[in-house]
Amino acid sequence: MLSPLHKQLLNDYQQDFPLSPTPYRDIAEQLGVTEDQVLRAFRELSERQLISRIGPVIAPNSIGSSALVAMAVPDYDLEWVAEMISAYPEVNHNYERENRFNLWFVAVADDERHLRAVIEDIEHRTGYKTMLLPMLADYYINLGFELELHD
Repeated sequence: MLSPLHKQLLNDYQQDFPLSPTPYRDIAEQLGVTEDQVLRAFRELSERQLISRIGPVIAPNSIGSSALVAMAVPDYDLEWVAEMISAYPEVNHNYERENRFNLWFVAVADDERHLRAVIEDIEHRTGYKTMLLPMLADYYINLGFELELHD
């Protein structure tokens, strides 16, 4: 069950997160709670895997280098391969798809060389080849969602 504070944090700060030296204090003041309550609530949301990170979304390849990557992984290896890939700090998300290429992820690095090194390391450690999918056109999809705040 989500508390009203959890819901408010999820609803109001998916976008428009305060860009200041004290964002959690700013949020606390806006919501009429303490900074410790905000930090504790975000930590709880993370522990419950309702959020994976707090950070900016930067347009692909505007800073550094990024790639959409697909892999064909047998079902019996899919879980451990996905967990291993998610452990890379350069991977911001991965997901399963119903296709021969059933594991997809986005990798971001400071430059093309670093990105290639990460992809090569993933191939080496998993034993599975990757398919890099270059961005041909840029599309913006707003991934925010609104929660109903009443119970």
